[in-house]
Amino acid sequence: MAQKSSPTVPYAAPALAICFLAHVATGVELSVNNNASDFTLSAASGSLLSLSCLVQNNSQAEELLWYRGDGTVDLKAGNRENISNICIYPVTVDDNGVTFTCKLKRDQSVRVSVILDVQFLPALSGEESLLVEEEKHVTLKCNSKSNPQGQASWYKNNNTLILEQNRYQVYQTSDVFQLSIKKVQKSDSGTYTCLVKSDLGEGKKDFHLIVEDKKLVFPTEAVIAAAVVVVLTILFGIVARKEKIFKVWKAPISIEK
Repeated sequence: MAQKSSPTVPYAAPALAICFLAHVATGVELSVNNNASDFTLSAASGSLLSLSCLVQNNSQAEELLWYRGDGTVDLKAGNRENISNICIYPVTVDDNGVTFTCKLKRDQSVRVSVILDVQFLPALSGEESLLVEEEKHVTLKCNSKSNPQGQASWYKNNNTLILEQNRYQVYQTSDVFQLSIKKVQKSDSGTYTCLVKSDLGEGKKDFHLIVEDKKLVFPTEAVIAAAVVVVLTILFGIVARKEKIFKVWKAPISIEK
């Protein structure tokens, strides 16, 4: 008896299609400003910055996406296919360290990221006027924001500040410069200047320190304690002499005839 042959299932065609699509997706590459891998781009604050994303090795039109951090960048219809450009103007301090990423829409694992390195002059801030009582401690806090990082120097009345041992202390981080003075004296009054210098330039901030006379503190607790002692002494004295006092009260009054 003849055997029936079952129809052949065309597995080969879908498999070839999948392999072809995988080859197309993996073969496509992106470049941003001629860089095919992630990179850092330096820019000056206030400048114009242009980023150009280009599709390479593609056999069909590819749509592109731009991201600023985790948020999408709005692109016009004619600025999405095969090549996409974005402009950042003006570049600001807030853009420093921000990542811009160009992605292939149909396969977002294909991407190139740009980290902005925005360079700017030192910008200083802090409390300008300080009033402190004599023999108290005071700290002048100079907040600095700059890229590249700057180095600070302190001046008093336009002269280099001579740091007295055990009275002056300088503390510095990447964005804070502090000058602490212990037990301030009247002679510490004056204008202190925080000067920060970087490779791009410098910035400065004046702090006006006024040292006032030490206030006399009324010893309330001592006065209360002394008053209590006086009252108790009087009470104890009355108790100790109560018999004599009572005798005087009970003595008969003589009347002359």
